[in-house]
Amino acid sequence: MPWKERTKMEERVRFINMILEGIKSNTDICKEFDISTKTGYKWINRFKQEGYAGIEDHSRRPLTHPARLEENVVCDIIAIKIAHPSFGPKKVLKLYTRIHGGKVPSLSSINRILKRAGLVTKRKRRISSNTGRLTSKIEVKEPNDLWTIDFKGWWISKDQHRIEPLTVRDAFSRYVLASEALSGTDTNSVKQALISIFSDYGLPKVIQSDNGSPFAAKSNVQGISRLSAWLISLGILIHRSRPGHPQDNGGHERMHRDLKESVQVRFRGNAKQYQAELDMWREEFNEIRPHEALDMKTPSEIYHKSNRKYTKSTKEIEYPIEYMTRKVAHSGYIKLNSYTLFISTALEGYWVGLKVLDSQHYAVYFASVFLGKINVNTLSFKPLSLREADD
Repeated sequence: MPWKERTKMEERVRFINMILEGIKSNTDICKEFDISTKTGYKWINRFKQEGYAGIEDHSRRPLTHPARLEENVVCDIIAIKIAHPSFGPKKVLKLYTRIHGGKVPSLSSINRILKRAGLVTKRKRRISSNTGRLTSKIEVKEPNDLWTIDFKGWWISKDQHRIEPLTVRDAFSRYVLASEALSGTDTNSVKQALISIFSDYGLPKVIQSDNGSPFAAKSNVQGISRLSAWLISLGILIHRSRPGHPQDNGGHERMHRDLKESVQVRFRGNAKQYQAELDMWREEFNEIRPHEALDMKTPSEIYHKSNRKYTKSTKEIEYPIEYMTRKVAHSGYIKLNSYTLFISTALEGYWVGLKVLDSQHYAVYFASVFLGKINVNTLSFKPLSLREADD
């Protein structure tokens, strides 16, 4: 028997909903609605292509339309979206063009297809504010001018291992240099990961991080941690986001949202499988996903390696000839005129430079970083406060 004319659309919706529930077989559901399996699969296929709009009577629409897309085009568009759930219509169009070339559908057509298929999720827009700007602007004109680094936030794998994804990103090209599933956030783990990255890509001019461990140590002068001391010794400048202002590193945060949706939410596996999944996500982000800020190019089309090569660091930093130099002992002290002055345990083994300011004061530097002043009369070291450093 045919669908009841009076409630046919309602019946079709009920039919599709029962199919989606998957409690009964498709054949049993067709019998329950008193329709043939051929008719049932017709509505199932239309729903897969166009969502609930596809189960309406096609006779209400024009039989032909000059702008109507062919069925294989619609299927290809939906296939791209399913393969890349985080892609919006613009990215789907760019990827379709890259794959097929020639005559391509319009952006409005792709948007309409994805909406009808129920594949568009509305996102809440965040209200922007000028308070999110950095206190000191960094000029980013080309790749490797600025890298950003952060931990995504941990989760537990299927085999009960703690996963701490460390991500490093080039700010200019948006290229993700690393997405490593570390087991901890300790200095040595991060340092070993960075050595591998530096060996592959060279050194950046500046690295930006938040104020958390191991990137910073709030109790130390200038917030220098052992990790940031090592980075500074390599000739890398350190820049930190303001405490409590993740929007200062907004591009990295947006990238982390994509990582969460693509890996943390959609995947469940052991520690080894998570690393493989992170590698695949990184490849898609760099090689496949187009970015509006890059004129719909991929990060891999923009990024190039740094010409500053990584060599094993030395703790003997060079200072101007007029500077006195002192080595920081294991306890964080230096010697001056047979007296000891505490500087920082994070600088253990490194050499600091002392510049004469006047007859009573020395300025203390670690590489190019001003740490504070030594008063010769009182033989005391006054470190530069973080507030003074921001100013």
